[in-house]
Amino acid sequence: MEITLISIVIKTAVVHTVTYLIVGALAYHIFNYPRLFADTELRYFMRQISHPLVKFGVIFQPIRGIIFGIVFFILRHSFFIVNNGWLTMWIVLVCLSIFSTFGPTPSSIEGIIFTKLPLRVHFIGLPEVLLQSFLLSSLLYYWVNNPQEQWISLIMWSLFIIAIASQIIGFFKDRNKK
Repeated sequence: MEITLISIVIKTAVVHTVTYLIVGALAYHIFNYPRLFADTELRYFMRQISHPLVKFGVIFQPIRGIIFGIVFFILRHSFFIVNNGWLTMWIVLVCLSIFSTFGPTPSSIEGIIFTKLPLRVHFIGLPEVLLQSFLLSSLLYYWVNNPQEQWISLIMWSLFIIAIASQIIGFFKDRNKK
């Protein structure tokens, strides 16, 4: 099996976008993001749910997926060739993208040290990012290592198209309200 840059980048963009939408939608409802972003200390840090960039955030996720995909390709041997490479990928994502970011983001060491957010606020979004990164790692590993399994391609591409189409439809729906 040959793992190419283009296949990794495209599959990563698709899986990242799909898992971002699904886990984000779950977190939105479970943690009541409209209230959380309006009534807690996050109101000073996060845009409100009604802000256009937040409402259409999914449309930008393929860009992030492409960036992840480039890095995943560089580390393809450790992530896709070896057994349990998905676990290595997840640990790398958790360590570098969640806990040890270069900037002071919530749930990161820098965020806990340098922001005024209470400690409890740093832990509110942690389940969401841990679950999304876990699903990204495990689903991508499976898809890359099982290209003959058409069902995963069908599901991932269908969900990706629905995600992007819903954002585009939402954009035009909001424009027509004005």
